[in-house]
Amino acid sequence: MLDAVEPDIARILDGSLGGREVTAEEGERLFEADGPALTALTTTADELRRRVNGDAVTYVVNRNINFTNVCIKHCGFCAFSRDHREEEGYFLPLNEIIRRAREAWELGASEVCVQAGLPPKMEGSLYIDLTRELKRELPDLHIHGFSPEEVLYGAIRSRWSVEEYLQALKDAGVGSLPGTSAEILDQAVRDRISPGRITVEQWTDVIKTAHRLGIPTTSTIMFGFGETNAQRSAHVAYIRDIQKDTGGFTEFVPLSFVHEEAPMFFRKTVEGVSAGATGAEVVRMHAIARIMLHGWIDNIQCSWVKEGPKLSQLLLDAGCNDLGGTLVNESISTAAGAPHGQLTPPSDLRAWVRDMGRVPVERTTTYAVRRVFETEP
Repeated sequence: MLDAVEPDIARILDGSLGGREVTAEEGERLFEADGPALTALTTTADELRRRVNGDAVTYVVNRNINFTNVCIKHCGFCAFSRDHREEEGYFLPLNEIIRRAREAWELGASEVCVQAGLPPKMEGSLYIDLTRELKRELPDLHIHGFSPEEVLYGAIRSRWSVEEYLQALKDAGVGSLPGTSAEILDQAVRDRISPGRITVEQWTDVIKTAHRLGIPTTSTIMFGFGETNAQRSAHVAYIRDIQKDTGGFTEFVPLSFVHEEAPMFFRKTVEGVSAGATGAEVVRMHAIARIMLHGWIDNIQCSWVKEGPKLSQLLLDAGCNDLGGTLVNESISTAAGAPHGQLTPPSDLRAWVRDMGRVPVERTTTYAVRRVFETEP
């Protein structure tokens, strides 16, 4: 397999199969893999996936509840947010949030993912009170809620420390945090595409504090907007370093930039923004994530909302072992122009998996097995 590959790339891939950790500099080189080297890259990632996950491909039955699009921030990549004075701004009342959560539970969901904008003059206790009410109504439903940006905002509005706020969220019933708000963990990049957004230092503090308090989180990267290979690789290495320290990440989720309605592309508010990642870039990103995170983060998720069913299937042979959630009402990617809808029934996810010769497994948020589907349905 490696005979037709450039010697330095072959050495990196061979070393990873032998258990050697890939450095950020080596990861940068892997992002240049093309032709036979790209084939070798995906084959290596798939072998590492097989060693860790076998033939199982997991998914979670969940519902996204994006309860408001009103936000004080104006991130260049976000087409979801609205100013509080805009006609399209909305804020779901508590009874509607609970109704949606109950409907999800009755349809078999084990999780609701609760995220939203940052409303001006928000009561600091909003996220805590919302969580408490959801758990009062649905005590067995897992609350996967509130990005690091939201946690920081809630803490600031409450005049509490991040640790105090996270502890209050945990006490109210938050079971895990989405590790979004990450984009690229390079401050110069963040200052360019989303000035005023949570800083790298603040994001890291929220994540590490959550892990220390026993709150697991996901980890993510947004790519394909014009960042460099060095920045992509450094981001993955940074996530790996946090995992070595805390062990609190459940998965890594590459999120390709959806450009169609994103202000920094559509309105050209930021110079040099790309029209999203190519198919080859998407494949490289997922494969390199598997290779660089091997031994530290076992689950590499592909986002069917971003990539669609066909590319998501191919990513299952490029290091991915998880398809994420069924979602229902995923508003943020859709607002940015993602064309793949807001809901995929569990039966469809299972069909995608079987089509690739793998075994569908329904999981919990934290990757406990709920059901293995060795045969239909």
